[in-house]
Amino acid sequence: MNASFDLNVLAGPARVGIGGPVGSGKTALIEKLIPAFQERQIEIGIITNDLVTKEDAERLRKSGLIEPERVMAVEAGACPHTVIREDPTLNIEAAEQMAIQFPEIELILIESGGDNLASTFSLDLVDQWMFVIDVAGGDDIPRKKGPGVLQSDLLIINKKDLAPYVGVDFDAMYSEAKNVRENRPVVAINSRSGEGVEQVVDYMVSNLLFNKAMS
Repeated sequence: MNASFDLNVLAGPARVGIGGPVGSGKTALIEKLIPAFQERQIEIGIITNDLVTKEDAERLRKSGLIEPERVMAVEAGACPHTVIREDPTLNIEAAEQMAIQFPEIELILIESGGDNLASTFSLDLVDQWMFVIDVAGGDDIPRKKGPGVLQSDLLIINKKDLAPYVGVDFDAMYSEAKNVRENRPVVAINSRSGEGVEQVVDYMVSNLLFNKAMS
């Protein structure tokens, strides 16, 4: 490990983890968050995690939404939990490198590789983390009470528009999510249309970017 990186000190940009199962819409959410932050004149960087590819990073680099240099990729090589929880050194080093290369960045989004309901982020890596589930994954996800659902700072329920097509009572699913989280924040979104994304941005600004919240 490079001795210049201190795992216990996270100076510089705020860091937010974005976790969730495969296909829940993490990358699609980021694609909507980029212009939303740009509109508020908030400078961001992105770190993606995949098992043995850089596919999500390449998708974002080619999107035209953000400078390609502001998207970095980490290859986990094994269980995606490892590099965001047990040993987040690779992600910490990537975040520190990005902060040095782009000192104007105020927020770094760290997207986990596709994982499961047991996924959590080390607080050595992020200041807060959110967890994305989707209605197509089943309305029983809140009842399963995985650590991602219960412990995340913000739970996001994506693809609410698909509920009628997959036999999900969305209102009941949302209510159950609020109950199991004891009324901690839950936001419903449609990352395809952008519905609800501003609420996600509002949450991050209010809880992490205090200078922006007061302006």
